[in-house]
Amino acid sequence: MKIVVLGVGNTLLEDEAIGVRAVELLQQRYQLPPEVQVIDGGTAGMELLEPLEDCDKLIIIDCVRVGKPPATVILRVDDEVPAFFRTKISPHQIGVSDVLAALILRERFPKHLALIGIQPKSLECGTELTPEIAATLPQVLEMAVEELTNFGIVVTAK
Repeated sequence: MKIVVLGVGNTLLEDEAIGVRAVELLQQRYQLPPEVQVIDGGTAGMELLEPLEDCDKLIIIDCVRVGKPPATVILRVDDEVPAFFRTKISPHQIGVSDVLAALILRERFPKHLALIGIQPKSLECGTELTPEIAATLPQVLEMAVEELTNFGIVVTAK
């Protein structure tokens, strides 16, 4: 079984970094079995293609525009996910969209897909999350762990 938790975002644009910060905390706080690979995707694009091929489950954590108040956290699964990457919020999302499209074309798309998205407050230059977005990290981690657990993965706190 191959499971990937992918955090994406630009760590130089305040809340845009939420996906990267979330996967960092996931690795610090939880013991994950070998079949779970955690990837800091940063602002990567097509270089993510190979690591994401043929996943049984792909969980993407990212900041997304959902038309809700800042710090709103959403979960979308399977066919609901690609629509969130059609609207550009930052340069890396074109990369994620392209990777998902390439996986479809290569017939190596993940069997199951989940997006944990967080509405940003600020995308200004800065290396820290805004306090409102930083406060969502426990909820984001809980959702990621729940997605793994629902897929039969045993996750334990360190």
